[in-house]
Amino acid sequence: MKKIILTDKAPAPIGPYSQGVEVNGLVFFSGQIAIDPAVGKIVATDIEGQTRRVLANISALLDAAGLTTEDVVKTTVFITDIADFAKVNAIYAQTFSSLPPARSCVEVSALPSGALVEIEIVAAR
Repeated sequence: MKKIILTDKAPAPIGPYSQGVEVNGLVFFSGQIAIDPAVGKIVATDIEGQTRRVLANISALLDAAGLTTEDVVKTTVFITDIADFAKVNAIYAQTFSSLPPARSCVEVSALPSGALVEIEIVAAR
């Protein structure tokens, strides 16, 4: 049986999808971009600010599911400029400093709402 994860502390879905779905002890979270849930749009214009906002959104989703960053087993990072990888990685490392999950990082041509970075995660209970 699947359970939907939903919180107003992270951006509301902008399409026909859930913020997160739990099934058999695994929680799959939709990719997060740097939308500030308080204003409903991207506020930060630089990669560092957007990465911090994305990770704050992820923390809010994890909290809503009763999980922490230590429960994250896999992340996928999408960035629009691979030259920003070191900046994203430095901020990412602060969030996933202990028990870091498996990760993929790919450059993409564009992201929703003009975002510079998107991160999706999978967590396990």
